[in-house]
Amino acid sequence: MTSETVTGEVVQLAPPTRFAAFWRAFSENRGAVVGLIVVCLIVLSGVFAPLLTSYNPLEQYRDAVKLPPIWAEGGSWSHVLGTDPLGRDMWARLIFGSRLSIFIGLSVMLVSTVIGVALGLIAARVGGLLDTIILRLMDLIMSIPDLVFAIMIIAVIGPNLVNTIVAITFVFLPRYVLLVRSAARVELTKDYVTAAKVSGLRPLRLMLTTVLPNCVAPLMVQAALGVSDAILEAAGLGFLGLGAQPPAPEWGSMLADARDLITSAPWVMAMPGLAILITVLAINLMGDGLRDALDPRLRRS
Repeated sequence: MTSETVTGEVVQLAPPTRFAAFWRAFSENRGAVVGLIVVCLIVLSGVFAPLLTSYNPLEQYRDAVKLPPIWAEGGSWSHVLGTDPLGRDMWARLIFGSRLSIFIGLSVMLVSTVIGVALGLIAARVGGLLDTIILRLMDLIMSIPDLVFAIMIIAVIGPNLVNTIVAITFVFLPRYVLLVRSAARVELTKDYVTAAKVSGLRPLRLMLTTVLPNCVAPLMVQAALGVSDAILEAAGLGFLGLGAQPPAPEWGSMLADARDLITSAPWVMAMPGLAILITVLAINLMGDGLRDALDPRLRRS
């Protein structure tokens, strides 16, 4: 409760709400605010892509093959960011490609979070042999480099968009399992959990309604940063031809298609590369601000 003096009288002001306190801490980080704005613009451009361009990202315009962007010599306002070697509009492919990249990132994050929370809570609550088995499985996954493990999975189940999401989910699952398990084990030692046990609260309800809410803050930060990691991983698989398959306008596969044109038509490779860079950087900046806002120890004085 705060107070304010008005014409000699002390007026008690209501304390800020939890969201107001969070937003105040988040907005103190200018980089995080910029990152949030950029992420929102990228998401909106993907959602409203059909309204932002009159071109089909898969359609080939044979009269405009390898047309440079508008600021380069020979550019045309009909294709602001130019075209690729097949005459497809780069702007259309970029904004429609944002749909795929954001969809992959969010899908991996959501599936990894759900499975990771379940396994982490089970390991923390049950302990013993089951806890050891889960930990050893997570250690086994983490012992293999991310991209190598994803390639191994894709080699078995085949390359396509859904399998890309499955492979990346397996790669990032240990992060969520170990985070939730560690946070839950700490919470289980606290007095309020002991009191809930004494009151007769069932184990499932205890973990979901008492322990889990106190593990949300670090989980939210990991989830936000996990989206950018998933986008990068998907772009890497797409570059290797193991992600979303052509002619889908996925940024990684767009980079792979343009690797032979880095000197003759550099804009074809630069555009998807910049899109990946800007998106990942914006999400990381937002994630850093989210971490600072959710952890009181990191808040700026």
